[in-house]
Amino acid sequence: MGSIALLVLVCTSSWLLLPHPAAAATAPKLPVRAVNLGGWLVTEGWIKPSLFYGIRNNDTMDGTQLQFMSATQKRYLVADKGGGAAILADRVNASGWETFRLWRINETTFNLRVNGGQFWGVNNTGALVATATTPGQSETFQLVRRDSDKSRVRIRAPNGFFLQVKTMASVTADYGQNTNWSDNDPSVFVTNNVGGLQGEYQLCNGYGIANATQVLMNHRNIFITERDFNFMASSGLNAVRVPVGWWIASGDNPPPPFVGGSLQFLDKAFSWGQKYNISVIVTLHAAPGSQNPYEHSATRDGSQEWGNTDANIAQTVQVIDFLAKRYANNTALLAIELLNEPLAPGANLSVLTKYYQDGYNAVRRYTPASYVIMSNRLNIANQTEILQFVGSFDGAVLDVHYYNLFDSKFDSLTVEQNIDFVRNNRSSDLKAITNQNGRPLTFVGEWSAAWGVQGANKTDYQRFAKVQQDVYGNATFGWAYWTLQNPFQPWNMTYMIQDGIIILKS
Repeated sequence: MGSIALLVLVCTSSWLLLPHPAAAATAPKLPVRAVNLGGWLVTEGWIKPSLFYGIRNNDTMDGTQLQFMSATQKRYLVADKGGGAAILADRVNASGWETFRLWRINETTFNLRVNGGQFWGVNNTGALVATATTPGQSETFQLVRRDSDKSRVRIRAPNGFFLQVKTMASVTADYGQNTNWSDNDPSVFVTNNVGGLQGEYQLCNGYGIANATQVLMNHRNIFITERDFNFMASSGLNAVRVPVGWWIASGDNPPPPFVGGSLQFLDKAFSWGQKYNISVIVTLHAAPGSQNPYEHSATRDGSQEWGNTDANIAQTVQVIDFLAKRYANNTALLAIELLNEPLAPGANLSVLTKYYQDGYNAVRRYTPASYVIMSNRLNIANQTEILQFVGSFDGAVLDVHYYNLFDSKFDSLTVEQNIDFVRNNRSSDLKAITNQNGRPLTFVGEWSAAWGVQGANKTDYQRFAKVQQDVYGNATFGWAYWTLQNPFQPWNMTYMIQDGIIILKS
């Protein structure tokens, strides 16, 4: 490439890093009142289920959990020892070792992963085993489903034959083509689908690169627009928290199956933020290897493997470095959050704090003023475990998420009990992580007016939302509602504001 062409390329790709010519956002006075743009640049199927409608056989995407019961033996397949040994057919009931996670090759062909992380394969005697730690052609199986009853399947092995259950201790790949799909056929299995994922990985791998690119482009063009930023500004919000995935640092050519496009929309968020004086918090929701087993981390099959190797930690730091470098001079940048919701104990504390140190340093290479947010681990009793650590950094923020959901203790609470829990318990929790010296700042990065109360009226929702605003308003950095757009009204801040359930103070 000639020097002139190179100069044009550099200038063209760099204009978004400069301050907006029409307006310059002013950092909001803390604490901020923000909203999350969930489901926009990191896919979450529950926020937009229709994104998955066009995927063929979308009930067998990556991460789908299947159990297989032999039609003849009436016993479930099981990974002996949880993995590393044979696959047997001797379990009356199915649980973890009897549940297998799909890695999708195409709409009918898969790798099947067992509880211990190994994959199905056929050994040199023709027996079904789970010993391979990395899948290849020898670990690739085809699920042939009965047209009139999709729960009935036959499984074609890599050698071309179908699996059959000869005895409860013998599952082999040596059955021919013919079948009547009856309970007398040892190659027939009855499947239970006990769970799946609808995240970025599932969408992209399900559609393929070309179709996924178009589906996500169409979605992102209409899901969040400039009009939304205008609405937020006029409603009293002054910041947005934007979830992104690690592949955003690869621009238009991320590693498969992910597709490009999210970076240009993050650029738009910054441009709109400058125009409407809405500050931007970028949060890394999906890290390489997945820091939790949920679809919003873009996990392939629910495995949590972030932090297992130095390589994916280094790659994660590179993503933070990319984001900080790109937006450091953009006046809309308020903060970069290094990692969303790392799950304990898989996210080891010493590994996490080492990453937070390196991620903080990466941000500070480009900007001395932007805040750096560090998230508490999920599933820990001690909410102060990294309080002192985070407080040792200038401009650092500790993020906690408060939902009156996802725990059985909330299942039977009444309206008043939910309100009292926020007023008392959440208030106490927040005080416990709020130091008098103001280090670190505190941030309720996610909350909503969704709860388990049945039959609640508008006044109930208003009171529940208000007590949370009152309590979380004491967070020294601020709060962010989950989320701006959502098909479920209590999760949809646009609806909650328009309907007068949430009223923001000027």
